[in-house]
Amino acid sequence: MTDSLTAFAAEKLDQLESRSLRRRLVPTDRIDGIWVERNGRRLLSFSCNDYLNLSHDRAVKAAAIAAVERYGVGAGASRLVTGDNPLFRELEARLAALKGKAAACVFGSGYLANTGIIPTVMGPGDLILADELAHACIWSGAQLSGATVLAFRHNDMADLAAKLAAHRGVAARCLIATDGVFSMDGDLAPLDQISDLARAHEAWLLVDDAHGLGVVGVGGAGSGSVYPTAHIDLSMGTFSKALGGYGAYVCASQAVIDLIKTRARTFVYTTGLPPANAAAALAALDVIAADPDLVAAPLANARRFTRGLNLPDATSAVVPILMGEADRALAAAQALEAQGFLAVAIRPPTVPPGTARLRLAFTAGHTSRDIEGLMSAIVGLAA
Repeated sequence: MTDSLTAFAAEKLDQLESRSLRRRLVPTDRIDGIWVERNGRRLLSFSCNDYLNLSHDRAVKAAAIAAVERYGVGAGASRLVTGDNPLFRELEARLAALKGKAAACVFGSGYLANTGIIPTVMGPGDLILADELAHACIWSGAQLSGATVLAFRHNDMADLAAKLAAHRGVAARCLIATDGVFSMDGDLAPLDQISDLARAHEAWLLVDDAHGLGVVGVGGAGSGSVYPTAHIDLSMGTFSKALGGYGAYVCASQAVIDLIKTRARTFVYTTGLPPANAAAALAALDVIAADPDLVAAPLANARRFTRGLNLPDATSAVVPILMGEADRALAAAQALEAQGFLAVAIRPPTVPPGTARLRLAFTAGHTSRDIEGLMSAIVGLAA
């Protein structure tokens, strides 16, 4: 006999399988910043967010190892209990200075950050306007807040202005939330224009810059530095992309950060980030500050690819190759894997229906030869 929960799960999985939407984990050994081993084969990866290849950087690894030797492998408890290692204060000060803010708060992950930050500052009677393509954790945080939540069309300032005009007046507080660099499309939010609208309507602006830090902007400071006139109230990001590690942060005014550390449930009620992750992030920030050529390389490589194929010029390290339906994207990914490339298919609900794609991520470690090989393989898909 099959219990009802197992039967329910099996039926759901069959439905997803029929639409090429079931997901499976594939054992993968990351050999270094760009090479992986999967199914017994060595593949050149264009599917990793380790944009500066710092997850394998010698200094970053050494910092993490030293922190493990000094502090152990875990934080021990919530940071408010016994888990506030001295490294966190140093890291938060570095991040706040980089983002031009008074203070910062480190979280365990990007998802924990946004699902904690947004309900801390928003609630019933408030209004949240989020870009329709904003990361899932922004939508989760918005829904948890109890506020009225509306989507505005992707990077459409006229639609955002219209929704502010129609709905802002009845809300006590208003938050506009967007990615700085959109993780599936690679384009940037027009933060200067969003900021102007926010200020005109007495709204706050939250920017998730997970894919911007270390890759775009002045010295890799992120998407906010691309638009120096933009006023960003909550500047959030992660350590798991260009910094090569794990964890997340938000930078804001001192009072806002103090409130988050007092009331954000995903900060108060979870064990602190392991000290080794904080040490790795600090070391990665040192590398970014010392090596502007490294910081410039992912975008330069992405543009080498887009210009070689006469695609719109890349604005970040992420370049999508739209395939349409999920089965086409899966077939394309399999064809590339057969040629030695890892370029994972991205399917709904991660992207809208009909926009399944190969999401290509370029890193500092990719060579001209690597990129030319990928270009040839991509062109071959259409042959």
